[in-house]
Amino acid sequence: MKTVTAGIDVGSGAVKAVVMRSDENGAEILSHASSRIRKRDISSVVNEVFEQAAAESGADRIEYVASTGEGEDIPFATGHFYGMTTHARGALFLEPRARGVLDVGALHARAVAMDARGRVLTYKMTSQCASGSGQFLENIARYLGVSQAEIGPLSLEGKKPEIVSSICAVLAETDVINMVSRGISTSDILRGIHMSMAGRFARLLRSLEIDQVVFVSGGPAGDVGLLAALREALGKGTPEKPAAELELVSHPMSIHAGAIGAALWGAYRYHKLGTGGVAWTATVKI
Repeated sequence: MKTVTAGIDVGSGAVKAVVMRSDENGAEILSHASSRIRKRDISSVVNEVFEQAAAESGADRIEYVASTGEGEDIPFATGHFYGMTTHARGALFLEPRARGVLDVGALHARAVAMDARGRVLTYKMTSQCASGSGQFLENIARYLGVSQAEIGPLSLEGKKPEIVSSICAVLAETDVINMVSRGISTSDILRGIHMSMAGRFARLLRSLEIDQVVFVSGGPAGDVGLLAALREALGKGTPEKPAAELELVSHPMSIHAGAIGAALWGAYRYHKLGTGGVAWTATVKI
């Protein structure tokens, strides 16, 4: 029997939602939506994004609405799942070979090791003060007058990158201001920021000793400059820990990995554990 479930991932910077249809043979994405929070009321953003995904799915009803991230208090959600487990399961859906996830969020990044079933084995994460975050990168781009779409391509043009040494995001932003005053090019600044972020992410991944495919999730997963810097950092290794044979992959739906995983875990709970009921219909929310 085909079951329709939804996943809502409430992050620090954006809300993402997907609606999926699944049965014993697999699952498919019916619709997806996302929106930046940008100082708006989070509950209104959640309602907006969910209603859009539900309407575009074409489904008459949704049996289970699963939340993840910071979405514990969504009133119409059937159940809540931890972010590490949802990102692991979502990554596995988008890339079945993945055995690790690097989730780059607005305020921090985390590396997760998992098995072939998406079960989390171990994880490490950065501090919320760290300059290796999506929000930090967005703030710097705004200061430099660069759009999000331009960050990656400009970074790839950098020839003499200036490394941001500070872990604290506030101090790192001061470093960038000083670079601009010294006449450092935008490309070299962005390349240096990417290299600094990549160095921290590579250390996270090496600490988990993942030696297979790593899936990159989160908003910056589509940043070609960051991915290039991370591949370079992983390829260098250290005398104590030689470079691991890691394959780094991303996906156009990387930002929705957490919501996808939530929808899939919701379907599992609904089918296997008999938990839930009709959570949403096209005319009435229960």
